[in-house]
Amino acid sequence: MISKILVFGRMIKFSHTIFALPFALTSAVLASREHPLTIEKIFWIIMAMIGARTAAMGFNRIVDAPFDAQNPRTANREIPRGVIGKSTAALFVILSAALLIVASYFLNALCFYLSPLALAIVLFYSLTKRFTSWSHVFLGIALGVAPLGAWIALSGEWNWYAFMLGCAVLAWVAGFDIIYACQDYEFDKETGLFSIPKTFGISNALWISRLFHVAAFTLLILVGYFIALQWLYFLGVIIIGIMLLYEQLLVKPHDLSKVNVAFMNLNGVISVLYFIVTACDVYWV
Repeated sequence: MISKILVFGRMIKFSHTIFALPFALTSAVLASREHPLTIEKIFWIIMAMIGARTAAMGFNRIVDAPFDAQNPRTANREIPRGVIGKSTAALFVILSAALLIVASYFLNALCFYLSPLALAIVLFYSLTKRFTSWSHVFLGIALGVAPLGAWIALSGEWNWYAFMLGCAVLAWVAGFDIIYACQDYEFDKETGLFSIPKTFGISNALWISRLFHVAAFTLLILVGYFIALQWLYFLGVIIIGIMLLYEQLLVKPHDLSKVNVAFMNLNGVISVLYFIVTACDVYWV
């Protein structure tokens, strides 16, 4: 059983949950200044996040399986290797989607009514690389709904500050996904898949990635300004800005050897750091 769980965890890259979950929890922390944050709420927010992301990644692995099998970088994934069958993966997606809907039901009515829309958004990303070079933006939208969803989970209503934080996540994710997609530049050209590196070239794609990260940094500053956070928050965002700059310096048009360091290591630290400094700013400064 443990072995099967680990196989599914590798298939959906469960470790990548670290990208969106801290931003959802950060949004919940910000909303808690006006709305009570309980252990029950935290639990169901986490369950909803796990359900949404797991369904999205499982669906991605199913629909991308034919391309993954052709790509040397992804041919070792579980479905192309036959370790997990498509029908088993589909059942996994259905159960994960059900978890999102159930968790939303226990949060509040608005979350429950919006859960099919949230599910549609996170699943739709996997199809976009077939018809648009801006699939990275759709991935950003898929992760960017997390802060807005967490705020709604506490308040039961829309909030523009959470929307702004979601836009910051969108820009951050699009920026690092463009970097990651540079690895598949040749493969995308051969198979007809769309990406910003394929359309604009790797060098121009890296500049577009930088613009997205500048936008993300600016939006994080604006979130702190409009919500009237304190010095610790802004210090944390400045450190994040330095890390984004370092991430961009790691990857060069003719040297993609450090893409995985830029993608996983730095971005994982960025999301956790943002949650920690925001929580400390709200509760202790």
